[in-house]
Amino acid sequence: MKRSIRKQLIFMTAAIVAAVLLFITLVDSLFLGFYYEWDKSKGILGCYHTIDEMNITRDNEEAKQELEKLASAANVQLMITDTGFEPVFTTAQFAQDMQARLFGYYTGLYRDNVLILRSTENYTIQRTSDIEHVRYLELWGELDSGFFVLIRAPLQSIRESARVSNRFNLVLAIFAILVSMAVIWVLSKQFTDPIIELTNISSRMAKLDFMTKYRGRGKDGNEIDELGLHMNEMSEVMENTISELKTANAELLKDVEKKTKIDSMRIEFLNNVSHELKTPIALIQGYAEGLKDNIADDEESRDYYCDVIIDESAKMNRLVMQLLNLNKLEFGNEQLQMEHFDLVGLIHSVLQGMNLMLREQNAEVYFPYRHPVFVWGDKFKIEEVFTNYMSNALHHLDYARKIDIQIMTEGDIVRTSVFNTGDRIPEEELPKIWEKFYKVDKARTRAYGGTGIGLSIVKAIMDAHGQQCGVENFENGVAFWFTLEGKDPTKDNEISGGNDR
Repeated sequence: MKRSIRKQLIFMTAAIVAAVLLFITLVDSLFLGFYYEWDKSKGILGCYHTIDEMNITRDNEEAKQELEKLASAANVQLMITDTGFEPVFTTAQFAQDMQARLFGYYTGLYRDNVLILRSTENYTIQRTSDIEHVRYLELWGELDSGFFVLIRAPLQSIRESARVSNRFNLVLAIFAILVSMAVIWVLSKQFTDPIIELTNISSRMAKLDFMTKYRGRGKDGNEIDELGLHMNEMSEVMENTISELKTANAELLKDVEKKTKIDSMRIEFLNNVSHELKTPIALIQGYAEGLKDNIADDEESRDYYCDVIIDESAKMNRLVMQLLNLNKLEFGNEQLQMEHFDLVGLIHSVLQGMNLMLREQNAEVYFPYRHPVFVWGDKFKIEEVFTNYMSNALHHLDYARKIDIQIMTEGDIVRTSVFNTGDRIPEEELPKIWEKFYKVDKARTRAYGGTGIGLSIVKAIMDAHGQQCGVENFENGVAFWFTLEGKDPTKDNEISGGNDR
């Protein structure tokens, strides 16, 4: 259970005050009476020496006045007699009793209830009591003048003073304890509040919350404020350190994730390459062994075997070249040859080269553009992009067997799209078609000898140009598009080719 420092300070202070006052009371009870007696004996002895130095005679009124003042100041009873014990001066109310006592002391007749404290040739200091049991401290002796003297001080007042002092100390102790508790309660606030604040701050720091700062009196404060400032500095250092650690941890996680992804991609790449090369290698090996074993014994069969080997070798060569080209593009090793060329002329050139393939596929191509549209780019790479789009369109052409090529200019951006009628690409497959070796319809792709790298090359070429490429599904087919930077377009050559295709 937590104990408040403030309460501990209050109780500790009260206990110290009480202990000190209790010690004083105890000392008063045990030693105050003896101290008063010792002090009173010194006072009586001092009176004796003062009287002994005075010129006392029966007719010296001035000396008698001095004796009255001395007795009053010292609070004693005084009796001076001649050698016949006849009074010369007295301040005692019961002079005869003191005269008789002085006579009894000198003659040795009075010895009852007497305790001698000190005795010399000239005087004796003793403690005694009368018939009413009143205790006195007395000094009797002889003066240089030959007179006898008796000085008496009542001890009852001393004892009563000690008891009154002890009762007063008790009241004072209670009052001092209450006052000290109230004062400490007020004063301790300026010490306990900063400590409580620092405790709360340290608790929040333990939970990695460094937003709360200590607010004290700054550099002009005490040691607690200095501790608070150091805690603020430590909080800032810890916050920065943890922030750096979190950043480093995030980067490390990214690196681990990236490495894992790269490893996964490398494994997938090797699997895909080995899968793509397995069939042509097997065919080449099979037909080469057939030739060696003279299975094809006629000229026509040997030509067929050789054609198959040449065709499969060409596929392998094409795959390897595509991979090398893609690798150069992805790692920035391929330098683009940027030039200002006519995109419309390039498209017409590609279509002319593919004329035979288009007729074989009974494809109806719609490309009405005749005016030049100039763009910036690597003409050879852009031709490869457009050729790839046209090859995909031919290989997936179906239904109305139409290919619609559109060029649209918006400001300085020229967008080219190639649309073909046929089956739509499943929506969940659209983001994946740009990945290496990914094939939506693997059987159909293998039928026309596709490798699954073409669109990856398209994506790498457009990224190298800093331009966009993409694909869209329509109700009656699919359109692939790419953008290039144009220059000073004079008009918008847009031709409708949207959802009404």
